[in-house]
Amino acid sequence: MSNISIRKVRKTYDKNEVVHGVDLEVAAGEFVVLLGPSGCGKSTLLRMVAGLEAITSGEIAIGNKIVNKLEPRERGCAMVFQNYALYPHMSVAENIGYALKIARVPKVERNEKIRSVAETLNIADFLDRKPAQLSGGQRQRVAMGRAMIREPKIFLYDEPLSNLDAKLRVAMRLEIRKLHQRLGTTTLFVTHDQVEAMTLADRIVVMNKGIIEQVGTPLEIYSRPASAYVAGFIGSPSLNMIKGVLNPETATITLNDGQALQYDLKRWPNLHAGEIIAGFRAEAVSLCNSSKSLTLNPQFIEELGVSRQLHCELAGEQIIVTSQSDHDVKAGIPLHVTIEPGQIQLFNAQTGVRLETEVYDVDASVTQIRKAS
Repeated sequence: MSNISIRKVRKTYDKNEVVHGVDLEVAAGEFVVLLGPSGCGKSTLLRMVAGLEAITSGEIAIGNKIVNKLEPRERGCAMVFQNYALYPHMSVAENIGYALKIARVPKVERNEKIRSVAETLNIADFLDRKPAQLSGGQRQRVAMGRAMIREPKIFLYDEPLSNLDAKLRVAMRLEIRKLHQRLGTTTLFVTHDQVEAMTLADRIVVMNKGIIEQVGTPLEIYSRPASAYVAGFIGSPSLNMIKGVLNPETATITLNDGQALQYDLKRWPNLHAGEIIAGFRAEAVSLCNSSKSLTLNPQFIEELGVSRQLHCELAGEQIIVTSQSDHDVKAGIPLHVTIEPGQIQLFNAQTGVRLETEVYDVDASVTQIRKAS
């Protein structure tokens, strides 16, 4: 296992800079997911680590060795691509063992390793088949096997599940996570799917327009997004965000229609009056019968079995509320709700940056007191 150090890395195409001085440390054995929309620079950053893209400036070190000028084959990385990149005329066994054949590993030893890798990935029964005879999930396992057999220092995944159907993506996420637990190889995984990121990662790196917006565990990023951008990208559904005017004397945020949200004054005791963005999760909203509560207008209801997602209008903006299926809710009939003040998060209306609180939270998992940010 090797660590990865990315220091002030920039990438420019002609005069267009697409990666803007990124700094990132990945510990040996860590599974880190680069998350962001198309064009944010995540795949470019991955390809620079692999050596498939030249670095305009900065340094990349693998195992404390600077690799800027090393060829891809010299870096100890194995990459799994979105399109599998298998040789169609070769069998599964030949695809998996191709790198060992090129390295002139004896056939008996090569076949033993091929069999071992295939059994790990549950494709031992398909070794004689051609890629065209396999399902998408089986082909992705072959691509993973071809990477595994090299026993790399680093695994690099470039949106490997994007071509799979929804059910198969869930199954392959589990396989990739189990594989990492078994091998412990340092892994960088690129995706635009926040569910993949949340379920796979030890830490998530949220990227936006060539910069890193936030780095943290899935729970940290979900619970304390550093910006409105991160809040809108993480979670299914994402954080509800609504603009209003803050009044620190009453600890309320007045919305465009005159309704007011209560926020936790203990967490933000020193705010000034003015425009602000309030954020809250769909599950933080509770249905009630009080006329003194907030009033929403349900427009569309998604039935999810044990729960519902209510698409509502509040003060001229769209929000989503999660409710139990036994609640009597109908589209077009006003809905009364309450939102616990402690569940409200506040963001700067101009910059979108999350406002730092002055309350200290206790993290029971590590029994430490740390400042919420």
